[in-house]
Amino acid sequence: MAGEGEKKPVLEMVQADGGDDGCVTFVMHDEDHTLGNSLRYMIMKNPEVEFCGYTITHPSESKINFRIQTRGGVPAVEPLRSGLNDLHDVCQHVLNTFQARVAEFKEGQEQPME
Repeated sequence: MAGEGEKKPVLEMVQADGGDDGCVTFVMHDEDHTLGNSLRYMIMKNPEVEFCGYTITHPSESKINFRIQTRGGVPAVEPLRSGLNDLHDVCQHVLNTFQARVAEFKEGQEQPME
């Protein structure tokens, strides 16, 4: 168990002995279905990914086991990285659109009604 001064890693990479880089389980701490399902969706859009899934080890634990298998010798960390970047871009677009619509709404509220 980590001491008080030590921080546990947010992401761990678990690989079977003798396994290839294209079949890896990533353990993500302090995460749940919110990230797991949306990230799984983004990664499965990648044509180099053969399988992507996740499990939550136990409802009382806030960590997920995220499994990625790729085709053609592509390291599993590449689709993970690109999936995280794609998901970040989508979330940023949603945030920007929401903030623009809120600003438009507030401007409409400030104008006197005729």
